[in-house]
Amino acid sequence: MTELDEAIKLGFEDPKKQHLFYDLFLNSIFYIPVVDEGENAKNEEGALPLLVEANGKTYLMLFDTKQKLTDWANKEAKYLPVQGHAIAELSSSNIYWALNYGTELQKFFEPDEIKWLKEIVQKANKDSKKKS
Repeated sequence: MTELDEAIKLGFEDPKKQHLFYDLFLNSIFYIPVVDEGENAKNEEGALPLLVEANGKTYLMLFDTKQKLTDWANKEAKYLPVQGHAIAELSSSNIYWALNYGTELQKFFEPDEIKWLKEIVQKANKDSKKKS
């Protein structure tokens, strides 16, 4: 069980402690599966995240370990490692997130929740610039 798994579990058990999960989320690295373009791909810088359509929603898949990503994909998968705060900054408002899908402690993020995280990151960036 990872530290993030423990934070998810703690947040489920005690909603007053969910802030611990969100803080950890924004400061963790996640592995995002990318579209495998085969030999035509030049490098990872231009990689496109693999989006999954389900129940009329589009999901960005996030995994906190490479092993969870591999287990989900049933094979070695290409990925990009991305910080949680960068995911929040760059995410579109119409995409949902699925964290550690297929595991015991998976978590789904709704657009309003993602928007809230984006606002937190933007405020932190503003505050950081003011201090500089």
